[in-house]
Amino acid sequence: MGVLSGEVALVTGGGSGLGRAIIGRFVEEGARVVAFDRSTERLGALRDEYGEAVATHAGDVRSLEDNKAAVSLAVERFGKLDCAIGNAGIWDYSVTLDEMPEEQLDGAFDELFGVNVKGYLLLAKAALSALVRSRGSLVYTVSNAGFDPAGGGALYTASKHAVVGLIRQLAFEFAPAVRVNGVAPGPIDTDLRGPTALGLSETAISSVDLPKVAAPVVPLGRVPATPEYAGSYVYFASRRDSAPATGGVLICETGIGVRGIGVVSAGTGLAAKYGNGEAAS
Repeated sequence: MGVLSGEVALVTGGGSGLGRAIIGRFVEEGARVVAFDRSTERLGALRDEYGEAVATHAGDVRSLEDNKAAVSLAVERFGKLDCAIGNAGIWDYSVTLDEMPEEQLDGAFDELFGVNVKGYLLLAKAALSALVRSRGSLVYTVSNAGFDPAGGGALYTASKHAVVGLIRQLAFEFAPAVRVNGVAPGPIDTDLRGPTALGLSETAISSVDLPKVAAPVVPLGRVPATPEYAGSYVYFASRRDSAPATGGVLICETGIGVRGIGVVSAGTGLAAKYGNGEAAS
């Protein structure tokens, strides 16, 4: 039996990328999951793959009513809600404030903060009573941009810093009944899109070729496969493994925060010295 056997989770942005990987891992660990996404096509694919283990809700995370409907689905279909995961997000493709056209700034701000921050806030509001009843947890996807610059532009970086503050505040407000934590992934080669206001709604982060661009400049020397990030969410959802944890963020961003000045890492020669044939090239 998996560590989440009998547990019920809700994942926003569950139709693709990291959200879908989280759902796959949660099902593997014995959980039943509600996938909340705007794409009915992707939700249909999830139902086809996982059958009765996954229920789906199509909607907009910026709508309180849609968040409430997703929570109600979890309770009605599976009897409770143990873990709500705010994961839906959009990226600004590192557009700097200087480069952003003035006429697009208001719309881009509202759209990006609406999804990345308001969506998380509304999920907490909608899920609170169910999570209190189950003494469950909230988990939010942050980013290396929640702590360091250059993981996006001014809008994305500000939104992810805001998520870190939201985690800490909600952990304070919801304790001791509900734990609130976050996971800060690094580079992910997924279908993450950009704001419509910037003409980026049909552009996926995979178009950047992150394995080529990011791998040489991070200490681990590679871009992890998307499912490799999913275990961090299992950890925070697990009542056995993370019971003492609230108000924290698990940073798993390939070492971005420890890059040195002028060099990516001081340990690049260790593998050759000690015979590890898997050294990053």
